This record gives sequence, structure tokens and C-alpha cells, in this order.
Amino acid sequence: MSSRMTRTLVVGVAVIALSLTGCSSDPLAEQYREGSNKNYIAGDGSVTEILLENRGEPITFTGTTENGETVTSEQYLGNVLVVNFWYAGCAPCRAEAADLEQVYQETSPSGVNFLGVNVRDQAATAISFNERFGVTYPSIMDQNGQAQLSFASQVPPNAVPTTLVLDAQGRVAARILGQLQSPSILTTLINDVAAEKSTG
Repeated sequence: MSSRMTRTLVVGVAVIALSLTGCSSDPLAEQYREGSNKNYIAGDGSVTEILLENRGEPITFTGTTENGETVTSEQYLGNVLVVNFWYAGCAPCRAEAADLEQVYQETSPSGVNFLGVNVRDQAATAISFNERFGVTYPSIMDQNGQAQLSFASQVPPNAVPTTLVLDAQGRVAARILGQLQSPSILTTLINDVAAEKSTG
């Protein structure tokens, strides 16, 4: 048996029906659903949960959001934090936007935080994306790559989208490489990590 004790689940994409509010006529999202991977490096669809005893050091980061607000990792300590790496021209990022927002709306009342990391765009582009796809949680504008560098041990270079779930201590507890295939997947990961907080 492996000493790493990391559970990896491969998510099947063929059986997932995407419900994309405000995204049904989006050409990039349609291109992605039709199987064209132009202009981005797709994740492999894997979901990894890391057991409590096998997690690394807390992630520390700082950045400025699309609205000019400074955010730091310290302000999220004590609660579960979901971090999503994205940019506006990324087709699977567009395809998963509504699902991420749905999970955010469902879990934020219980103290779960969401934070995007936009890896390419100017603030105006990110704001336009948020308005089009109904995204209400903030994103760090990370053209200089500083936030990405903070997560480099967990996020492969250019693997966008990637979604991480950080525990209350700021450690990566789960990772989704590629598009979120169903809101329930992320909700389950969040609930698992939140349960650690309530029992610890």
C-alpha cells in the first residue's frame, strides 16, 4: 500500500450534462463541449483528496482583486477556502463558471469562501466576465504570477482551470485539475473539509 495515502478519483465527463446559465450561446464554451482544446492546456479531469496527515504547509499569498481590494491568505484562515485559477478566454473556465457560482451561493452562508486567481486578464476583462456569467466572488488579478507562484507546488504550470479546496489552516486538502464536471463534486469536497473543522 502506498504511504502517500492520497485518494484520486477520475471523473467521467461523458455523462455530465452541463447547465450553463448565461453561457449556452458562448462560442468558446460550445467549442470546448464539442471537444476542441484550442488555445489552452486541459487538465486531466482528476479529483484528488489529501488526507489530513499528508497535507503540506499552509499556502501564503497576497494579491489585488479586480475591484482594487488587497487580499491575503491570513484573512481566510479559520474557514474553508476554494481557489479557482482561470482567465476569460479559457473555454472550460467559461463552461464551469455557473457551477462554481452555484456552489459558492450554496456554501457561503456556512462560512465557505471563494477566491478566483485570474492568470492573464486586465481587471476590466475580469469584471466583464463576472457580469456576463454571474460570478459574484472576487478574483486576484495575477498577471505577474505572484499568486500562482505561491501555489506552484499544487498547480501544474498552465493547468487552467484548476480548483483547490484549502482547509481552515490554509493547507490544500483537495484539487480538481480541469473543468469542474458537476457542482456536487465540489460540494462534497467542501463538506468533507468543513467536517474536519467541526470535529477537530
